[in-house]
Amino acid sequence: MVEQFVGTWTLTTSENMDEYMKALGVGLATRQMGNIVKPKLVISVDDGVISLRSESMFKTTEIKFKLNDEFDETTADGRQTKTIVTFENGKLVQKQSWDGKTTMLEREIQEGKLIAKCIMDDIVAMRTYEKV
Repeated sequence: MVEQFVGTWTLTTSENMDEYMKALGVGLATRQMGNIVKPKLVISVDDGVISLRSESMFKTTEIKFKLNDEFDETTADGRQTKTIVTFENGKLVQKQSWDGKTTMLEREIQEGKLIAKCIMDDIVAMRTYEKV
């Protein structure tokens, strides 16, 4: 199930991320930083608890969760969200809700690459990671 996601992934391409961050309400300086950074994504599973760590020279963030259990998340850009992660059709689907807004992050493995689709209203950003 989620085992295919386990490992260390490095960002290789990012499309439309600035527009996505704007839709989230992220300020200009943070967006500029976010557009430069090529984070590593480290995913592990321990006894049903999934750890998703994003590492870059600017900031490291980590969330730990069980599928289908809502939790409080402080995002890399400082939003306080209620987050739930589900596993649907081979995808890890992360839904963040805050201030009456919702965004979805869908992660799936395609041809050995991890594809993250970030969706906010009608804005879609795509990030592609390759296994290290």
